[in-house]
Amino acid sequence: GHGFRRVTLTKPTFCHYCTDFIWGLAGYQCEVCNFMSHEKCLKNVKIPCSCIAPSLVRVPVAHCFGSPGHYKKKFCTVCRKSLDSPAFRCEVCELHVHTDCILFACSDCRQCHQDGHQDHDTYHHHWREGNLSSSARCEVCKKTCGSSEVLSGMRCEWCGILAHAACYIVVTPECTFGRLRNMILPPSCVQLFSRNFSKLHCFRISENLQTETDEDDDVDGSTQGSAKDIQISTDSSKQTLKIFDGNDAVKRNQFRLISVPRIAKNEEVVEAALRAYYINDDQQEYELQTFTQQALLSDDVINRNNAAEDSNLGSVFRESVPEAWIIRAKPKDKEVIRIYPAWLKVGMAYVSLRVNKDSTTQTVIKEVLPLLGRQTECLQNFKLVEVLMGSKQVQRMILDNQELILNRLKDIRKTSIRQMNQTRFYIVENSKSIVRVNLFVSGLPPQLSPEEYTNILKDELAIKTNVVSVSHVYQAQGAVVLEISCFSEAERIYMLVKDTTVNDKPLNAVVIPEVMASKMPQNCCPLLVFVNPKSGGLKGRDLLYSFRKLLNPHQVFELTNGGPLPGLHMFAKVPSFRVLVCGGDGTVGWVLGALEEIRHKLVCAEPSVAILPLGTGNDLGRVLRWGAGYSGEDPYSILVSVDEADDVLMDRWTILLDADEPAEGAMNGVAEPEPPKIVQMNNYCGLGIDAELSLDFHHAREEEPGKFNSRFHNKGVYVKVGLQKISHTRNLHKDIKLQVDQHEVELPSIEGLIFINIPSWGSGADLWGSETDNRFEKPRIDDGLLEVVGVTGVVHMGQVQGGFRSGIRIAQGSYFRVTLLKPIPVQVDGEPWIQAPGQIIISAAGPKV
Repeated sequence: GHGFRRVTLTKPTFCHYCTDFIWGLAGYQCEVCNFMSHEKCLKNVKIPCSCIAPSLVRVPVAHCFGSPGHYKKKFCTVCRKSLDSPAFRCEVCELHVHTDCILFACSDCRQCHQDGHQDHDTYHHHWREGNLSSSARCEVCKKTCGSSEVLSGMRCEWCGILAHAACYIVVTPECTFGRLRNMILPPSCVQLFSRNFSKLHCFRISENLQTETDEDDDVDGSTQGSAKDIQISTDSSKQTLKIFDGNDAVKRNQFRLISVPRIAKNEEVVEAALRAYYINDDQQEYELQTFTQQALLSDDVINRNNAAEDSNLGSVFRESVPEAWIIRAKPKDKEVIRIYPAWLKVGMAYVSLRVNKDSTTQTVIKEVLPLLGRQTECLQNFKLVEVLMGSKQVQRMILDNQELILNRLKDIRKTSIRQMNQTRFYIVENSKSIVRVNLFVSGLPPQLSPEEYTNILKDELAIKTNVVSVSHVYQAQGAVVLEISCFSEAERIYMLVKDTTVNDKPLNAVVIPEVMASKMPQNCCPLLVFVNPKSGGLKGRDLLYSFRKLLNPHQVFELTNGGPLPGLHMFAKVPSFRVLVCGGDGTVGWVLGALEEIRHKLVCAEPSVAILPLGTGNDLGRVLRWGAGYSGEDPYSILVSVDEADDVLMDRWTILLDADEPAEGAMNGVAEPEPPKIVQMNNYCGLGIDAELSLDFHHAREEEPGKFNSRFHNKGVYVKVGLQKISHTRNLHKDIKLQVDQHEVELPSIEGLIFINIPSWGSGADLWGSETDNRFEKPRIDDGLLEVVGVTGVVHMGQVQGGFRSGIRIAQGSYFRVTLLKPIPVQVDGEPWIQAPGQIIISAAGPKV
């Protein structure tokens, strides 16, 4: 599909086929997609031109574009040029594209779920060209296949296999998902009916970073295109023209610029206009129309067959020639169209059919069925569907049986020549389509009945109970799952929830796909990934992107968008799965707490949990040997480590906080006396000075959250608040009473009392110490015992942090009762508050995790 021409090289240039430097002053460049090649490489080029890429798509799947950004050393998939200006990237696959090229990217994203269109169980490699590292090695010939100079090399976006453009065609087409196959949620096991839902909504990708550039890419596209192309038209012998490709482009003021000689003929202008829109058709099938206010209705077109003969020979430009033109397709009496079967196991990709002015949808179906071996079946069982394969959305429209095909083609071309290049016709079997959209709605009042939740949703969202039903209720969390059998109602509810509050608490809605556990391979144990994007100096966002690329994006959840419950609900029927939590100790406790609450609803009641430490302290990550903190390791190697990790058991503890009465005049955050509060503990629970420092840090972070984006800064703030308390004295032992396993324990003179479950406290310090003591057993994380330690103040805590001292050993046991005589700061796994006078009871929390 390339249109190569010999060009003179004015700067260092590399071949896009072999990636070698092109010596000399001449090379060969495709006039449409800018593919550059040696003369010797021309006959070997296998990479298709951008103009025919839409025709090679096997199953059309739209891309999921986030907000535009700067991507160094990346190349545009459409025009093959480097991404010097802000550009878009797909959040699901490795597609990178300029803002003005986004409309020409075809819908060839990864198929991550079944949606009722061309579903299949056998997956082929999903190849994406270029943007590989310079050290990438070809799987076939073992030579380097990546380049930082040009778009080259091929990579399967499921299994990660790498190959040269010349080698990938000999690779077996079936994809086995590679080294991570047991961790990937198979696309054939995921079902999601999304229709007009944005891909960002389908994959639960946060929209808070979306900018105006993304929302109005049509205008941006024409602006950037202008700036890009004006540079080539500074020559006074050339003229820059605006070219519209149809009525839609005129309405949106979305044009492309071309630069042509002032003495160019009509054919040359038409050819340049087609190239600007990545169309490599015969220029004689197209013509130019002057752009005026009446352009959409006028038939005054140059280069008509009945025009004067010299109009074809002379220049298209005169003194009064307008600067804007619309490119149109000439009308045809006959045409050959391609009809694609919607079922994939046919043995052919498409059939070609000649249509004339009398051909209707029904006659096309009648002629196509025998060609597909379905001649014995009734015509009424089939329909013809027009599919527009846009880069952002795949749109489907069923054609009426009596619609004239040529008229339909004429209408599409009149709207947009580019859209015609991205349009297909599919023959589809009529079947009763089952619409089932699952929306997870959270933020509702807890502990209500299904009927009460339904009434709230009726009042706030005006749900239609004939198409909406509550399929699951999570009373403790105040969340429900709505099963909706109407697309428009699902879209209406989803958009309305964003602006709805109940009891001054905003609601949140998440689109949840259905996992078909019965189709899960026997040895498959998918990984459920939770990422807190606010943790770890904002490294969480980069990890979200990487894990979505390496796994099925449906199994990666952003915790700031609905919390961990939607992910656990989605995996409720999966017979065996594992969990990876990316965040600090507080994030890990959040996920483990949610898991504990709905464990009885999971088929896999005790999944293994791995940790990628992103927080400040990361004590639990240290104990489980996941490291002191994430520092930019390769996400792929992290997943391999998770796959190879051994299971270990760890105690978890339940803390019951029962206040006797509210404390008068206490600080903000005082716990109300009723009802009793229950929290889960994994690492440690602190009372006194330890919790007071955590509370001061917490308040500082709430006042200026933007400053707390690095571990170094966070620890600096801890030191600052600690120095402010260095002369502080508090007789904590006089304000509390401790009972261990039903026995009263006399407390020494201390300022802080800490219950520890793991041998790591305050970013890796050993608070219990390593000395042997006949009074106590050697601590383990699975011994069913907690250790109780005291600290005398900030100086003592600093000495423990430096490894010079350990804490004061007080007790070891499995059941604790603490009586508070006055309001005291309390923190559990880094979450602090002021606890009113009353009782605190600590006991084991069910099964170990």
